[in-house]
Amino acid sequence: MTKKTKEKNVNISGKPKHSLDANRTDGKNGSRSAATVRRLKMYNTRPKRNRSGKILKNDFQSKELPNTRIQPDRRWFGNTRVVNQKELEFFREELQNRMSSSYNVILKEKKLPLSLLNDRQKQARVHLLDTEPFEDAFGPKTKRKRPKLLAADYESWAKKADGSQDAFEEKHAANAPAEEAEEDGLRDLVRHTMFEKGQSKRIWGELYKVIDSSDVVVQVLDARDPQGTRCYHLERHLKEHCKHKHLILLINKCDLVPAWATKGWLRVLSKEYPTLAFHASINKSFGKGSLLSVLRQFARLKSDKQAISVGFIGYPNVGKSSVINTLRTKNVCKVAPIPGETKVWQYITLTKRIFLIDCPGVVYQNHDSETDIVLKGVVRVTNLQDAAEHIGEVLKRVKKEHLERAYKIKDWDDEMTFWFSYANCQASF
Repeated sequence: MTKKTKEKNVNISGKPKHSLDANRTDGKNGSRSAATVRRLKMYNTRPKRNRSGKILKNDFQSKELPNTRIQPDRRWFGNTRVVNQKELEFFREELQNRMSSSYNVILKEKKLPLSLLNDRQKQARVHLLDTEPFEDAFGPKTKRKRPKLLAADYESWAKKADGSQDAFEEKHAANAPAEEAEEDGLRDLVRHTMFEKGQSKRIWGELYKVIDSSDVVVQVLDARDPQGTRCYHLERHLKEHCKHKHLILLINKCDLVPAWATKGWLRVLSKEYPTLAFHASINKSFGKGSLLSVLRQFARLKSDKQAISVGFIGYPNVGKSSVINTLRTKNVCKVAPIPGETKVWQYITLTKRIFLIDCPGVVYQNHDSETDIVLKGVVRVTNLQDAAEHIGEVLKRVKKEHLERAYKIKDWDDEMTFWFSYANCQASF
């Protein structure tokens, strides 16, 4: 005979039968909410123990207990890494010699005592005991000396002040522009605000955001004027305060200059920093593989990080956004043939381990004239009132045979005759 089992009644209607039913409303009309019911049920789950009090079963306790025994070792009671002063001094000198080159990278920085190795032991300190011994200043053999004054009377004081003023002017005369050196009583006109583009506080704030967020900084240079589009102030800042960041020089627009000029600049700039030649184009690029391989090497060197960030900085209109579009092989950054298109910094994903940061163009503080600013591409040519003012500098920089071949003009003496010859040539057509 089979025994019939009595089926248990199940609450299908959804209405709660008792106060500990989890299927109830959220505490309306003074009733318990579902969260309160689950918490009260949790209080009832207590561990089961035997007569001696040992826990047999507990819902909230893992059955696999870890082995918490610590191996007895004398290394727990002493210094594991000890170095004497001579070894530390030798290692510090070797590290400085190695890191003098920009092509060397420190591996496993976390295992090196960099706070000891980068100790600024050459700080200027006041050596009081060398100036005057302790016995002469305190104690029974105290010697009271006459104070050392810079000048004995008013005339000598005024003479010393004039000498220091002349020395200061001679020291800072080289930094002043040539126009200010001529004391003719005239003052230059106030420069138009369009020549101050890229120097605002907001733009410099965006630049330092990119530098702080980047592990590798790529300085994009214009192949037509690499030295003029460099920022020496920023390079010194990275060397002194950000030694853990790496700097790469990228010569963009190398298709606009002859190949021998690009080779010469690569030879010169490679002595200071790793330098690459590049031509930004989504379809027909040059130097893309070399730049990608360098970035992958840096990602491998920074293996302790989940991903590295690569920041692109440089003058306006040197092609920072175009380089990023070339690496991604699609238009991810807005580009234009005029300066000032990128307004804020932006993150772009290249791979899972490499992120790219686009930065607005920054004009660094220097003593460039208005013509230099125009020729570097900082100012939009359409905003110039008279673009013919800057033609003379172009005629000085470019060789005459190149201009003859480009504009089909033979003879000219200055910029005015060049203009007349060019106008006659265009009128004949």
